[in-house]
Amino acid sequence: MTLPVVFRRALATSRTARWRRPEGRPFRVALMSGAAALALGATLLAPAQTLAWGQAPATPTQTQSALPAVGPQSFADVVERVKPAVVAIKTKALEAAGGPEDGFPGAPPELSPDDPLYRFFRRFGEPQGGGRRQQKHMTQAQGSGFVITNDGYVVTNNHVVENATQVEVSFDDGRTLPAKIIGTDKRTDLALLKISDGNNLPHVDWASGSPRVGDWVIAVGNPFGLGGTVTAGIVSARGRDIGAGPYDDFLQIDAPVNRGNSGGPSFDEHGQVVGVNTAIYSPSGGSVGIGFAIPSEVAKDVIAALKDKGAVARGWIGVSIQPITPEIAESLGLKTSKGALVAQPQRGGPAEAAGLKAGDVVTAVDGQKVDGPRDLARRIATLGPGKSAELTFLRNGAEKNVKLKLGKLPSEKETAAAESNDDGVEPGAALAAYGIEVAPSAEVRGGRGGEGLIIVGIDPNGAAAQKGLRQGDVIVEANGQTLKGRGDLQAAIDAAKKDGRKSVLLRVKSPEGARFVALSVNPAS
Repeated sequence: MTLPVVFRRALATSRTARWRRPEGRPFRVALMSGAAALALGATLLAPAQTLAWGQAPATPTQTQSALPAVGPQSFADVVERVKPAVVAIKTKALEAAGGPEDGFPGAPPELSPDDPLYRFFRRFGEPQGGGRRQQKHMTQAQGSGFVITNDGYVVTNNHVVENATQVEVSFDDGRTLPAKIIGTDKRTDLALLKISDGNNLPHVDWASGSPRVGDWVIAVGNPFGLGGTVTAGIVSARGRDIGAGPYDDFLQIDAPVNRGNSGGPSFDEHGQVVGVNTAIYSPSGGSVGIGFAIPSEVAKDVIAALKDKGAVARGWIGVSIQPITPEIAESLGLKTSKGALVAQPQRGGPAEAAGLKAGDVVTAVDGQKVDGPRDLARRIATLGPGKSAELTFLRNGAEKNVKLKLGKLPSEKETAAAESNDDGVEPGAALAAYGIEVAPSAEVRGGRGGEGLIIVGIDPNGAAAQKGLRQGDVIVEANGQTLKGRGDLQAAIDAAKKDGRKSVLLRVKSPEGARFVALSVNPAS
């Protein structure tokens, strides 16, 4: 058996740790302007006791006698009832030789995105094999799923059936039936299948409530192709953001799940589905007790939409947003880092029409406080297109409100590759302390509309590079002031120093979009 390709980005807590999709396909994590950056670490803490002043800690005997027995003696009755509804899913798909993990066709595998040739291969994709067309070959994958209706609707992960040309569903009693894909949703990694000629099939129900941290969960699936495997554990955490998509809200469970468990259910001790198993965190490829499941309250709404219309329609306001770091909060004069910072309203979107501007901080939707960008994205998406919403936001320290009508979130977002602007660049003003060289964008060929100052040279070890600035980025504003000439940036830094600020807030445009960067006024510190 050929082992799957391992996701190549290591977490900050372990250089050897890897995110994996439990069914064996690579699991990609997208990081967006810092908004989806992820660094997870787990620390187990002993339960603490609250003591009154002068009260002695309880002895082991006292503590044991005070605690009631927890957990059932056996899950056998629940498993016997739900196991017939859990299925193995096998798919076949045509894929080009040399998949996405192999980089762009014809590109050397060690090619870095910072290499000038990277843009060439990304744009032109030289065919592999000395000019020959890539050959497609049949691939097979397998995962898990569960039946939710007696006529054969089956829930699984999108990545289990993605690009599948043939799908089969196998039951625990040995039956294998063909199925078709009714709809998929990449943003939540869910898919709905329909078993052909399904009739009076065993099925399970969604949980009516949300599990608490510490509640029992039972995972059933097909790890490594071993059908009908049952494991048990507890809900370890809620609301986990693992960088899988814009609406991450995972349950973390310690019931062991492995490759092949993707799309399978996690049940509560009553036999109701509380989550759809989707991903694991593993340094070895096997379970280390950290798995992630899509909560039933998210999954059942998405599945209902897929069953009704074959797709999920979400609300959209048309803004690029990012988290508020302590440096950005200080630059904007904010007391907290709560809320979502508008980096750029999208042209023609509802936010632009309502008057939202770059630098506004959205703090509430319909009176409900917003914690951060993902919270805002989920709230807007849940409201749905065509609905009205009232946004509360801060602008220059003043609180404002605006009502807008939500649009429909586009199904695909294509971003054109930026043209190279290295040729014909005249040396710009040197900001040696930051390690950057800038020039007016209007004077540089391919300067993206002539606005702001374009970075034409950067020291990879300098203070600006450490903040994520790159050659080709355009610094549009500094502290809300539009930059036109070479001296405007230095003037903005000097003004921030004079005002006693620790950072100058830059609005930066790049091929990936617009974002804010807080640059220290003392680069050596």
